[in-house]
Amino acid sequence: MLAFIFLYAVILVAIGALIGRRAKSASDFFVAGRNLNAGLLFTTLIAANLGAGSTVGVTALAYRHGLSAWWWIGSAGIGSLILAFIVGPKIWRTARKNNYYTLSDYLDARYSKAFSGIISLMMAVGTLALFAGQLLGIAWILEVVADVPKFEGVIIGAVVTTLYFAAGGLLSSAIVNILEVAVILAGFVVALPFVWKFTGGIEGIRANVNNPSYFDFYGMGSGAIIGYIVMLVPSFFISPGLIGKVFAAKDERAIKIGTALNGLVQLVFAVIPVIIGMAAGACFPELSRADLALPTAMKNMMPFAAASLALAAIFAAEVSTADTVLYMLAGSLTNDIYKRFMNPGISDAKLLRLSRFVSVVCGVIGVILALRLESIISALTIFYSLMSVSLSAPLVFGLFTKRAGNFGAVASAVVGVGVTLYMTFSGASVNVAGVSLNASTCGIVCSFVVMALSLLHKAQD
Repeated sequence: MLAFIFLYAVILVAIGALIGRRAKSASDFFVAGRNLNAGLLFTTLIAANLGAGSTVGVTALAYRHGLSAWWWIGSAGIGSLILAFIVGPKIWRTARKNNYYTLSDYLDARYSKAFSGIISLMMAVGTLALFAGQLLGIAWILEVVADVPKFEGVIIGAVVTTLYFAAGGLLSSAIVNILEVAVILAGFVVALPFVWKFTGGIEGIRANVNNPSYFDFYGMGSGAIIGYIVMLVPSFFISPGLIGKVFAAKDERAIKIGTALNGLVQLVFAVIPVIIGMAAGACFPELSRADLALPTAMKNMMPFAAASLALAAIFAAEVSTADTVLYMLAGSLTNDIYKRFMNPGISDAKLLRLSRFVSVVCGVIGVILALRLESIISALTIFYSLMSVSLSAPLVFGLFTKRAGNFGAVASAVVGVGVTLYMTFSGASVNVAGVSLNASTCGIVCSFVVMALSLLHKAQD
């Protein structure tokens, strides 16, 4: 199996290097020349969204909580549909007209350079945690498949991802993502019937799990589910990485079709890792880490050929999302921070070279972080919480009302992040109608309230 995955990794790097030769400008690197059709936009979006969180992470949630783990990917799918029909087309028109490369370019023009700079720095920190989470997913796969220690597994994941992305940025990853998506979907579709047969279906799982909430769609509790919805739905229509890919679309039709298809596939795909996680919980209840549930099930519940394809699918899922994270990091650190604040006159060619160099440096930092984080979900929660509480209100209000101003954007982000951090570290909680709201939920609600109040104040002026 390790040889199969190694061969697959070599193919990814080779394709990325070949396509990377066509990346001659920063526009090619950041927005693929603004020429992605609906099919390419779909593959690069779904490849980004079916990563460590949607595979290893959701299977781990299902291993612990059962059927209600669906809400993680389900929330992401809902957010993707909002991106397809509401946010995406509107912000694409502005980006096309003004030649924006990143979401921060939009925030700079809509609000202020200072606000976009603060958001870019915050996103860089959160995105590094997200990248580390993807590397952890790769490490868990290699540990189960071939007893590769965590350190070596993280290194392998970082090297593969960094090499093919640094070669050509979004232009390379959009093409490589075609192969990755094919492997991901084929691997999981093939795996499901073997897992189902191995466990004896739902009845077989029921026979081995004495926990009624395990089979309840709301089993993990309303507070946790509301937290996922509030955190993840906006994350998937405000994410700088996903919006940057939307900027690369050739027209609005490509955005609506490609992005919507991506959302619908997520909603359907969500069932597969949930069932696999529940099956692993029934058959392997004593795993040392819940994150090992998916690769353990793939290795032990199916014949060699199917298991090899399935494990390659997990590897593809982690790598495909990791390249999107590097894309976000490169954009934040080079275009949004270095060019905007330190060297506005940098040439296109030098920006391209700098972006490649920064991608490699971020790969190294991601390795260091991955070795310190314990689980994929904890890494992803850091990122999604920071992004949602700081960006949701400014982006939504900025797109749909001209009265949204810089003061309200800054205040909403500061208050949202402040509330989230306070509740996280103090252990404080808020109960509404008997439902306990988590830190990020309260932070997002507060940020929207502050932004709305700023509009009322401006209207009175």
